[in-house]
Amino acid sequence: MVALTANIQNLSNSGLLTVETVEIAGETIGIRCLDWDRERFDIEFGLRNGTTYNSFLIQGEKIALVDTSHRKFEQLYLELITGLINPNQIDYLIISHTEPDHSGLVKDILQLAPDITVVGAKVAMQFLENMVHQPFKSIVVKNGDRLDLGKGHELEFISAPNLHWPDTIFTYDYQTGILYTCDVFGMHYCDDHTYDENFAAVEADFQYYYDCLMGPNARSVLAALKRIEKLEIKTIATGHGPLLQHHIPAWIEKYQTWSLEQAKTEKLVALFYAEDYGYSEHLVRNIGHGCTKAGVAVELIDLNSAELQEVREIVAQAAGLIIAMPSQSAMNAQAALSTILAAVHQKQAIGLLESGGGEDEPIYPLRNKLQELGLVEAFPPILVKETPSQSLEKLCDEAGTDMGQWLTRDRNIKQIKSINSELEKALGRISGGLYIITTKKGEIQSAMFASWVTQASLNPLGVAVAVGKERAIESLMQIGDRFVLNVLAEGNYQGLMRHFLKRFPPGADRFAGVKTYPANNGAPILAEALAYMECEISSRIDCGDHWIIYSTVQNGRVADINALTAVHHRKVGNHY
Repeated sequence: MVALTANIQNLSNSGLLTVETVEIAGETIGIRCLDWDRERFDIEFGLRNGTTYNSFLIQGEKIALVDTSHRKFEQLYLELITGLINPNQIDYLIISHTEPDHSGLVKDILQLAPDITVVGAKVAMQFLENMVHQPFKSIVVKNGDRLDLGKGHELEFISAPNLHWPDTIFTYDYQTGILYTCDVFGMHYCDDHTYDENFAAVEADFQYYYDCLMGPNARSVLAALKRIEKLEIKTIATGHGPLLQHHIPAWIEKYQTWSLEQAKTEKLVALFYAEDYGYSEHLVRNIGHGCTKAGVAVELIDLNSAELQEVREIVAQAAGLIIAMPSQSAMNAQAALSTILAAVHQKQAIGLLESGGGEDEPIYPLRNKLQELGLVEAFPPILVKETPSQSLEKLCDEAGTDMGQWLTRDRNIKQIKSINSELEKALGRISGGLYIITTKKGEIQSAMFASWVTQASLNPLGVAVAVGKERAIESLMQIGDRFVLNVLAEGNYQGLMRHFLKRFPPGADRFAGVKTYPANNGAPILAEALAYMECEISSRIDCGDHWIIYSTVQNGRVADINALTAVHHRKVGNHY
């Protein structure tokens, strides 16, 4: 294998894609696939700095390739690999997990090197069989197993399930001190720097990535951190973003702190799914994201592989249960469902959804049994009739938020009552105008009634809006997103206020019965609004239970120059 640095660019319809190699340690090459202008990564990720997909070559007496790349890099990646080494010389392909952005080119590698041995967790092998549809050599590894490549490159495998895939493993090289973690400790951040030299530049993206992908499995994060605490880690080779080398103790401490805070959350929602069936895992992750926005912890459990004792224990701890229906023929999943029914207790909240696998266990008989046992339905059953769309993903996100808000209602009431009465009266004297935020992205559109709005800059013209973290619109208010700020008129706001303040069921059309027309940025303009402004989000500031969204203003118009903005005066300042 020749250590070299390449920088190959390809301009395509999907944007700027580049690949490069860098020697990250002795006999170890990092292969970075840089997706410079990717704007979204699943529904929860609005990206401002693109992303990278990283894989690695380790050369001892035998050679191992750790992970591949996204399908969009097929030509660039395979040309680079074949330029570095004859693929038939690669002995092992280590699969950190089978999510397509890291294993999308496994089948291509198998075609180039049919004698390669694939190494991964048992569940990963099952997933790969369904992905590549061809026989391959394999070694199933579990926590603590080792693989000796020679020349001191002894690899130890560390089990890290649910981070953020059920088959995740870490790989530690005792020769170089490199810990290969794939998604864990990663971030969606793309620039020319291989490493994390500038802590401040990437800190916000690191936390954003944790919040979206790792936070929902805080207990699994803590278990994984426990397993690596005695390793002498010199580099964390992540699957996304820069490799971590300069601030490793600080990054690990952040994961530890955030996960402890999340794990201590008062309420827990258990999300049961069957990963290798239908769209089960994909949809429950959207529900889990919605739950965490409302301030509850979540735990994902695979019905096909979970031990029944584990199922029993998690059901006993959980205040809410989400079940994505498994296949009727999946024996372990059916046994797990029976265990759930035996372990549930009254007043737990429940949410059910189909997996869309074609042979789903019927929802309604299970729903009836759970209601007979005294469980409360947090949202109506979610039915999956086709490939999940943005609308279905958003529905699941909103359903999760409904679940979280139901579980935290008593806590929120307690917090409202706990504030000093004089202080809350003083806060209530801060008045605000009345506005409705409207936005549209792809096939999804949403709206929010708002009064915490202010002009924030003159050059450029900019406004700031406070958006509660649990609000349904929050997922559409990421950096780079666009919205319309509709100003309500004094004496002519009651109808719109009543409409947009009512509670909408998950997935409901916020604009049914409301007259609108499209702005230049695609978001709806309310026909009854006094004025509107078209805005593009430039930055977000974390303010506890709210985000402060700062946006520049591009266009605007006033319908009635003589009318005044409606103003809201509160009596207290610790709730809306």
